[in-house]
Amino acid sequence: MTSQDEEKNILDSVIYNYTSNMQAIEDENRILKQTAENLKKELERFRKTPLLVCEVMDIRGEQAVIKLQNGNEFLVEISEEAKGLMPGDMALAEQKNLTIVRKISISKKFNVEKFVIIEKPTVKWKDVGGLDEQAEEIKEVVELPLKKPELFRQVGIQPPKGILLYGEPGTGKTLLAKAVAASTNSTFIEVVGSELVQKFIGEGAKQVKEIFNLARSKAPAIVFIDEIDALAAKRIEIGTSGEREVQRTFMQLLAEIDGFKHLGNVKVVGCTNRKDILDPAILRPGRLDRLIKIPLPDKEGRLEIFRIHSKDMKTEKGMNIKTIVNKMEGFSGAEIRAACTEAGYYAIRENRTTATKEDFERGIIKVRQEEMSEGEDYMRMFG
Repeated sequence: MTSQDEEKNILDSVIYNYTSNMQAIEDENRILKQTAENLKKELERFRKTPLLVCEVMDIRGEQAVIKLQNGNEFLVEISEEAKGLMPGDMALAEQKNLTIVRKISISKKFNVEKFVIIEKPTVKWKDVGGLDEQAEEIKEVVELPLKKPELFRQVGIQPPKGILLYGEPGTGKTLLAKAVAASTNSTFIEVVGSELVQKFIGEGAKQVKEIFNLARSKAPAIVFIDEIDALAAKRIEIGTSGEREVQRTFMQLLAEIDGFKHLGNVKVVGCTNRKDILDPAILRPGRLDRLIKIPLPDKEGRLEIFRIHSKDMKTEKGMNIKTIVNKMEGFSGAEIRAACTEAGYYAIRENRTTATKEDFERGIIKVRQEEMSEGEDYMRMFG
């Protein structure tokens, strides 16, 4: 091979390497450009103003009336992409001028099961002590219409829609409601009145509506509204938006009880410690018809409740139960149960499996001291 051929081969090799390197650089440059473009698009997306979720209330030609989450309503323009909107649809609106950008498919219904407790109680009437008279009243108003509706049809009367249980804390109001739910095999839907008062306008009323729709779908059902005084207190003329929202939610509750849709196999049980502050509208006949006072148990009631809560405990032989119960004067059912629990703890601390009379007496003293301490703390608030 001549020197001229060698030089040609070297030159070809250099050209080939140069071409290959240029191709690799161009490929890398193209990838970098594409990455830069993607990053620019991502950055622009991050810079965009977030869109508002709104409800379409009415369509007026090329415009629409929308309602925002805070309750404010506006007349706005509709973009080409959002044509075909109907009242009741949910949409996205641009923040500055509220022009509707596009329709979205989301449910307006509450997931009410997040706000309520749904269960099938197993509490039996024998588990409720010292409230025989009150239990009979509840059976007449709630249990009988659910078990024997034909009797009411034959007589020609409408059964009561609900009852109000009122009395001091811990007297067994929730227990009674669960017992009647268990005896009628009803779904027990427990709601706390204060939970129904929502931050935004109209939200509480919608929630009440959804709760009753849920109850109808799971009938027979009992809607148990604890702390109903938080929702149904006497209405007063206060111009705050919060007070108006409470009243709006309350009116929805009255509408559901009265309403166009008959409650059927749904019964309402309200519960409160403050009957004196309730609005007369909730207590009139046709709504919560029966007002049942749940008092503190008398001597016989305390004895019955003590036997219920101590039946699974091992107690010393020959223990005088009546003597122990006499020292529980003024106790509610919940406090009697707490005293039994404390007695069990005293036995456990001394590594015993049998609770003695002294254990129960110490338990009674402890519960009474805690009650007195709470009362003193309450009075200090005003000191």
